[in-house]
Amino acid sequence: MSKVTDGDKSANEVAASVNQWLREGGEALKIKIEDEVERSVSKMGFVKRGEFEALKEEVARLKVASTAKTSTRKSASPKTSQSKATAAKKSPVQKKAAKKVSK
Repeated sequence: MSKVTDGDKSANEVAASVNQWLREGGEALKIKIEDEVERSVSKMGFVKRGEFEALKEEVARLKVASTAKTSTRKSASPKTSQSKATAAKKSPVQKKAAKKVSK
């Protein structure tokens, strides 16, 4: 204020300095609020929408890759899956026979 009254600074320069100081203070406050909100939201178990969308895309990509691998396996060895099914059907029968013998 003394510089303004002495004529060292004009009212416009002082107003510009005050505006600059308010902008800087506002930015600092904004950063602190964003940090606190992010910390609180993280504690509650929430995620940012961008992180969620990226995870969703990755899961979709993995599903497509998994489906492609599964279809390749099925077409490559159909006898293997049939023999496994036959073995699965025989094992309960064998268990029943074993139970009857033990009585």
